[in-house]
Amino acid sequence: MRIPSSFVSATTTFLFSFSTMASGFQNSEATIRRVLTSSRNIALVGASSKPERPSNYVMKYLLDIGYNVIPINPGLEGQELHGKVVYGSLSNVPDPIDMVDIFRASEAVPSIVDEAIALGGVKSIWMQVGIVNKEAAEKAKSAGMDVVMDACPKVQIPLLGISGPSPLSEL
Repeated sequence: MRIPSSFVSATTTFLFSFSTMASGFQNSEATIRRVLTSSRNIALVGASSKPERPSNYVMKYLLDIGYNVIPINPGLEGQELHGKVVYGSLSNVPDPIDMVDIFRASEAVPSIVDEAIALGGVKSIWMQVGIVNKEAAEKAKSAGMDVVMDACPKVQIPLLGISGPSPLSEL
């Protein structure tokens, strides 16, 4: 059965709106699409070694579809998670970071954004479902970053029909 594109579009708009209505923040479909197609290196802050944790299975999903995911967790520093070395902080990552995907409480977001700004070169901040911090979002935007709040790439990627990061030639 083929689903009409008008239904998919209406459903997508509803899901973008619904996820952030309580916070008063509205994610932009264009921003989400740009972030997910232009990002290659994703620092996942709050990575967990527990398979039942969202940060663990979202990391695995992102790796499986072609992103380079760099796990960040000071308690797991030096260990491996899904074949990737875990770093204790963003500033310890030797590779450039395109997107910071945050799996931490909303109160922890400002210091993570400050660290991302200090690094330079970070293009976007992504706060997972249930994570909203408007002040940190504004600070990131003022530093030239795209911001997505209260959303999950594992949900948004298939919803938008994205297959992973765009080939380098398309960027």
